[in-house]
Amino acid sequence: KLALYIKADLQGVTDLQPASDDFEWFFEVVCNSCHEKHSKFVSINRLDSRELSTGHDTANFVWKCSSCKRESSAKFDQFLDKSRLKPYQLAQDKGQDFAPLIVLDCRGLEFVGFAPRGTWKCVGAESGTAFPDVEFEDGEWTDYDEKTKEDVGISAIETKWERLK
Repeated sequence: KLALYIKADLQGVTDLQPASDDFEWFFEVVCNSCHEKHSKFVSINRLDSRELSTGHDTANFVWKCSSCKRESSAKFDQFLDKSRLKPYQLAQDKGQDFAPLIVLDCRGLEFVGFAPRGTWKCVGAESGTAFPDVEFEDGEWTDYDEKTKEDVGISAIETKWERLK
């Protein structure tokens, strides 16, 4: 299992998370058999279900390596239901730190990169103002919170993958 951790500078906002359940996640993928890195980002949707060629199981992502032709798969960890996945939150007393965002059960492949594409959402840290249409252009997002009369934003997004035991 691989966990994707995120870290970002949050200015006046908290609870950063994908805006919808049908969010498309974009990852870089490497084959565990031949170690070939796929040339483009691949997308995975937790609501999609694809059958493996064996016909015995399904996954959210099924991929055949173009180099060695092996089939690999990944699926969102079913044991981590939505209530246990926490949005990325503003640290009140210390600098921002990495926090887990999602966990994937990977078979025959590894994810090595992440692109925060698509629509995200967050809320004003003090006002509770909803920001439902967060899109990162050049890795940043800025807006204005009418309730607090303050600029808000997200920048310096970093991610890392870690194996779970």
